[in-house]
Amino acid sequence: MTDGRTLDALDVALMAALREHRRAGILELSRITGVARGTVAARLQRLEDSGVITGYGPDVDVSAAGFGVQAFVTLEIAQGAIEDVRHDLERIPGVLEAHATTGSGDVLCRVAAGSHEALQQILVDLNRSAAVVRSTSVVALSELVPWRTLPLLRSAAAPDAGRSGMHLGGGS
Repeated sequence: MTDGRTLDALDVALMAALREHRRAGILELSRITGVARGTVAARLQRLEDSGVITGYGPDVDVSAAGFGVQAFVTLEIAQGAIEDVRHDLERIPGVLEAHATTGSGDVLCRVAAGSHEALQQILVDLNRSAAVVRSTSVVALSELVPWRTLPLLRSAAAPDAGRSGMHLGGGS
């Protein structure tokens, strides 16, 4: 948890149940995890309040939505221009995410487009930013490991006495 406590097996089991049964309510989650409704509600509230669970919106496969050309773009930016580049990146719809990084580049972006021509336009738009000194891009050919969090959370979950029989589920 963000308040210094670690996640326990019940926290992870609840998140796994939410991933596997996306529309489940408190009662259904209680049944799946074998825990009282009040406990489920309190745990979910704590996970939300601490920022561990950030939302319940749908996960969107951008390829299935028509944006099958994806690339990773490394940007080298002018010194001290991180806020300027953030503003410029937020204005480009094809930028899915961007991270300030260490190493040879300053910012790593994941972008998606509906065609190679549309990808080229995104790259042109990125380079139009006055904050960008140079960019390097690589096109993603296929996804080998999709975004996932549950394996990491499970590996670090604190043991929870009395919950050893609880189903922790598989998947992301």
